Amino acid sequence: MDRQRHDTKNTTSSRVALYMPSLDGGGAERVMVTVANALIEQGHSVDLVLVRAKGDYDDLVHENVNVIDLQASRILVSLPKLIRYLQDQRPDAMLSTLFFTNVVATWACRWVADPPRLVLREANTISAKSAEASDPKFRLMPYLTRWFYPWADRVVTVSKAAGEDLVQTTGVTPEKVQTIYNPVVTDDLYEKAQEPLDHPWFQDEAPPVVLGAGRLERQKDFKTLIRAFKLVREGRPARLVILGKGSQKKELRALAQSLGVGEDVLLPGFVDNPFKYMARVDAFVLSSRFEGLPGVLIQAMATGCPVVSTDCPSGPQEILEGGRYGPLVPIGNVEAMARGMQKILNNPTETGKLKRGADRFHRDRAIEKYFQVVMNK
Repeated sequence: MDRQRHDTKNTTSSRVALYMPSLDGGGAERVMVTVANALIEQGHSVDLVLVRAKGDYDDLVHENVNVIDLQASRILVSLPKLIRYLQDQRPDAMLSTLFFTNVVATWACRWVADPPRLVLREANTISAKSAEASDPKFRLMPYLTRWFYPWADRVVTVSKAAGEDLVQTTGVTPEKVQTIYNPVVTDDLYEKAQEPLDHPWFQDEAPPVVLGAGRLERQKDFKTLIRAFKLVREGRPARLVILGKGSQKKELRALAQSLGVGEDVLLPGFVDNPFKYMARVDAFVLSSRFEGLPGVLIQAMATGCPVVSTDCPSGPQEILEGGRYGPLVPIGNVEAMARGMQKILNNPTETGKLKRGADRFHRDRAIEKYFQVVMNK
């Protein structure tokens, strides 16, 4: 059932399990790896319990983290193996993230005598996620949340607005909910931002480059970004890079071609180091229809990159403080997004201001709060 990276384990008294689907390249997965690594550095024993141990972030996991591969084909199928892990290994606490893994984690703990302290991390805005979902199972989120989440000891939301939505949508009591901003700004980020980027679009005197990043899925609404870029491109030379992988890659390429900007739009897929792009582009745009707390927006600010974001639920209002750090534009509004891009290309926000704004989301601030809520300190 499991694969352990080392034959020996950390012998500290606090043992924490972090449960999630995989190490695939999403923001929630990256946050959990960051939390796991930080807890190891603080001297705790950490099991990273994965439905299936695969994904882009495997190389980022600290060598002393025990990777437990449940080898399940789906999240629900992992339930009996998770129960067996909890019975055999008896961690002091378990932190779970992403909705359906949260449901399974809660269910598993109900089957275990003397279960661990259970903390759920809800990475999205429940009402928006369920309303936007094309898959019927996601439309059940408010109902399943109302049933399962009260069984947890605490629920962490990644923004205040997402926490308020959770309480209003599902009836989870406010006392159970705690907001902890994602630990997305790290010293490693600043180091990686300085790495060289060998691409002709980033040479001196090249046209300005706009960046988007995230899963190539409907939630991120990169179609609106490409259409807005087309309007910007009509008035000036510019290029667009969208980092990430997903089911819409062919559609996005076809859209760029049909709009006549195909030669100026690059979709390189998932990259190990997005920060060196953020540090060198002229603007970063978050085009999402909904979020929990968009880490890429914060990380772009941390590199000093001027930003534009949709005013989507939830997170951008809190991150940009109502527009103080960059324009907020309506969801799906091509013209407004193009105006926001033109605004910061013509008059970019001062680099130092952006970096100071991102410092609220530094890893060290968040990790201490995670330790307190997970270990009930």
